[in-house]
Amino acid sequence: MAETAEMGTEPGYRSDPYARELMTEVRAFTDEGGIICAESIFYPTGGGQPGDSGRLIWEDGEIEIATAVKAGPEAPGAVILVPAEPQPLPPPGTPVRQEIDWERRHRHMRVHTALHLLSVAIPLPVTGGQIGPERGRLDFDMPEKPEDLEAIERQLNAWVTLDLPVRESWISDAELEAQPELVKTMSVAPPKGPGRVRLVSIGEGAARIDLQPCGGTHVASTAEIGTLKLGKIEKKGKQNRRVYLHLA
Repeated sequence: MAETAEMGTEPGYRSDPYARELMTEVRAFTDEGGIICAESIFYPTGGGQPGDSGRLIWEDGEIEIATAVKAGPEAPGAVILVPAEPQPLPPPGTPVRQEIDWERRHRHMRVHTALHLLSVAIPLPVTGGQIGPERGRLDFDMPEKPEDLEAIERQLNAWVTLDLPVRESWISDAELEAQPELVKTMSVAPPKGPGRVRLVSIGEGAARIDLQPCGGTHVASTAEIGTLKLGKIEKKGKQNRRVYLHLA
C-alpha cells in the first residue's frame, strides 16, 4: 500500500488513491482564500463523494484543510484546497506537503465501492446518491419496496467475501455513447476527461459483476469493504426510494 505519491499526468487522488502524502508546491490562490497546488491527492467534492480533509505543511507553518473542491473554467482540472479557517498562507512557489485524513478517505472509498455493489443488487435506475464515512445511500426509480431485504444484504456480503478486484479503464466519449447501458445514474452525467471516460469495474472476465462510469476513489478489492448492513428505505416520491447502506 503506497503512502506517498509523485506528480503525474493523472490527478494524484486518481493515479494512486492509497497515497496519504504528496510533496508539491503552491501555484495560486482563489479570491476566497482557497489554495491551488501543482498537484493534489485531495479528492475534490463530486459525484456524491465529499472532498477530502487534512493538512498542508511547509517549512514555516501548516494549515488545516476542511475540504477540497474542483476549480472552475479559470483553472480546468485543478483542485482547490479550502482552509478550515483564515490564516497566513505560503506564497506561490513554496514547497508543501499535503496530508489527507486517511481514515476518513478510506471509509469513503469503502462506502463508494459498496454503493456500486448496491446498484447491482438492486438493478434499477439510480436517481441520486451520497457517500459518508459510516454509510452511504442510493436513490432508485423504485415504484415498490423490495420484498426480500435480507436476500439483498446476503448478496452484498457474498460479493464482499469473494474478494473481487476493483479496477479502472478508459473508453472514448463515442464508445460510451454507443453503450448507454453502462450509465446507471439518471441525474448525474458520467465524468468525462478530454475525449474519454473513466470506467470502474468490479470483478474480472466471467466473474465481473459491474462496469460503470465513475470519477471517485475506490478500494482495490471488495474484501476491503468489510461487512455491510442494509439500512432503512425511505419513500421520496411516487416512484423514488432512498436505500441506505452501512459499514458494519
